Amino acid sequence: MSGHGAPETQPIDARGLHVVVVAGQWHDRISDGLVAGASRTLDASGASWRLVRVPGSFELPVVAKAALEAGADAVVALGVIIRGGTPHFEFVSSAATDGLTRVALDTGKPVGFGVLTLDDEQQGIDRAGLDGSKEDKGAEAADAALRTALVLRELRG
Repeated sequence: MSGHGAPETQPIDARGLHVVVVAGQWHDRISDGLVAGASRTLDASGASWRLVRVPGSFELPVVAKAALEAGADAVVALGVIIRGGTPHFEFVSSAATDGLTRVALDTGKPVGFGVLTLDDEQQGIDRAGLDGSKEDKGAEAADAALRTALVLRELRG
């Protein structure tokens, strides 16, 4: 399982940070689980946040960039891409990953990466923070975005 070796984390105080969660609409059961995990983490941290839905994972980078340019301290990008029988999976996965990386580097602000690239739906259910899931990638992406935003604040402070 991909979560093996994950660091143990303690709750953090992220009051004063504003985060935008940008989530794709495909595979809504998994996507909604990712959003729920991110929201639990963000609420527990004290950060202010809002949710913006986009059609799919391909649209995540442009909306993430707009959110950061509009003043958000961090973005949590959540999406679900399931492999099919065509090269579409590779194109969308690469575009989302490369685009979100570029957004973070171009803006100098963190993008928590919660885009699941899966072979099948069950892998997503196992990672979506649902009842019976082995992992909560939405919570992990939100935690990473918050921690990185706090590190950057300290470095720039």
